[in-house]
Amino acid sequence: MTLEGVEFERRSDRAVVWLTRPEVRNAIDAGTVASLHQVCAVLESDPVPAMVTGGTEVFAAGADIGQLRDRTSTDALAGINSGIFDRIAKLPMPTVAAIAGHALGGGAELAYACDFRVGTPTTTIGNPEGRLGILAAAGAAWRLRELVGEVLAKEILLLGRILTAQEATEVRLLNEIVEADQLLPAADAIIDQIHRSAPLAVRLTKLALHVPRDAHPVFDNVAQAVLFETPEKHERMTAFLDRKSRF
Repeated sequence: MTLEGVEFERRSDRAVVWLTRPEVRNAIDAGTVASLHQVCAVLESDPVPAMVTGGTEVFAAGADIGQLRDRTSTDALAGINSGIFDRIAKLPMPTVAAIAGHALGGGAELAYACDFRVGTPTTTIGNPEGRLGILAAAGAAWRLRELVGEVLAKEILLLGRILTAQEATEVRLLNEIVEADQLLPAADAIIDQIHRSAPLAVRLTKLALHVPRDAHPVFDNVAQAVLFETPEKHERMTAFLDRKSRF
């Protein structure tokens, strides 16, 4: 792949997606979006859990304002950023955002699209788009309410409130705070926990979390029927019963 603003590392059981525009605090531009689409295509065809990070200094301070200023109504209707963040949210396996420093505007919306978020004491997260004459249209206007509730979402979106790492952890927008040198290991530890479960069970559970309410319980029953027929289900349950019988 030829990537711009992004580096992609595929390991044996996981992937790491690096935002690599430190000179502009990893501002998300059109090249970054195009590269993220390429990364998503790989993770859709070869699903593994993925970490998304800007490293230990900054996650992403927003969308590229220089490009954003010149976008037209046609660009807005194309959903350039909302499309890629929605694709990330729908990846088959869980994603972990490892966030140091600012995650603002589009950077925050990228973090919201991930399943888990780890921060450092320097992490700040929020959506000040209104101060630039626009709205947070790449997922925050609806995804944030689901994550933190309507009252706090209004403070962030309508008042421009920026959450500190501690505040974000208290409302579970961040799963945990660690020191900067432990940020990537902490994200790896979450992926290690994901790997304790059967991969297909994880995939179907994530999908179950995203299907509409009226699709339940039919979806759950069909997904469970698929899992009941897998060798891994039988092997894992047999191992559980064998361990139990020894005590």
